[in-house]
Amino acid sequence: MFKKQLTLLASVLALLIITLGSCKSKYEKLKASNDYAKKYQEAIKYYNQKDYNKALGLFEVLVERYRGRTEAEDLFYYYAFTNYKLKDYTSARYHFKTFADTYPSSTRAEECRFFSAYCYYLDSPIFSLDQDNTLKAIEALQLFINLYPKSDRVTEASKLIQNLRDKLETKAYANAKLYLTIGDYQSAVIAFNNALRDYPDTKYGEEMEYLIVKSQYLYASRSLEYKQEERYTQAIAYADQFSEKYPTSKYGRETTGYAKDSKRGIDNAKRVLAEALSNEKVAKKIASKDSVKTLPPSEKNQQQRIPY
Repeated sequence: MFKKQLTLLASVLALLIITLGSCKSKYEKLKASNDYAKKYQEAIKYYNQKDYNKALGLFEVLVERYRGRTEAEDLFYYYAFTNYKLKDYTSARYHFKTFADTYPSSTRAEECRFFSAYCYYLDSPIFSLDQDNTLKAIEALQLFINLYPKSDRVTEASKLIQNLRDKLETKAYANAKLYLTIGDYQSAVIAFNNALRDYPDTKYGEEMEYLIVKSQYLYASRSLEYKQEERYTQAIAYADQFSEKYPTSKYGRETTGYAKDSKRGIDNAKRVLAEALSNEKVAKKIASKDSVKTLPPSEKNQQQRIPY
């Protein structure tokens, strides 16, 4: 009995292998054939059956053959969406854009223009990585809105743009905090101010304005004595501005502390400088001190510098 079952199972497996092999052989024969009409028909069928890999294999053979012909519009449309379904967003956005540029009067042009931009959106990485695709996605989505201001997709495109801007906002915030973390306080002040300028309604606004006070104080405290009064004064100005804008902030106590320490720092710097005028040893000690940390060479051309 057991032997018969094994024989039956082996027969079924052999039949399955033969069947699968013949199906694959049929597809490969079709792909290699010169029956382009049949290829076109089967490619659409595979697409509708969601067998996108096989559909793509046939579409790739067909696109050059049908270029300039009546059937080309449908073919290129399906070809673009096949790449999209396979999550090859780089190829898909190119083919969507090509379709919209080639067939601007088509009823599908609007859809393809949107999906070309949406593919950039899908390829936008997490905020900590390079945001080139994020910027391109914003540009493409805004172009879509400009070209089709009455489209039903305008609302969605606007929401996608806001999502992308939120990502850029988070990156600007994180980059500024990184300068603070590594002790490049001057660059931190500049970066926080730039982030607030670029994103005035940012959700990180209160925290960033507090961190500007902190960064400016630390920058001043590590400066040469003859530069400290100016830099501490700026820290006090930032602190006063923060307290006026956020009178009940959870950062209020720390901000007030930095302002008080800055005033003491100014008094101490004046005392040291006065002593240096009459004490050559103190003057030489001040002159021998290193200045505050400078930007790495790679950053020098990217940020405005505050002269020492």
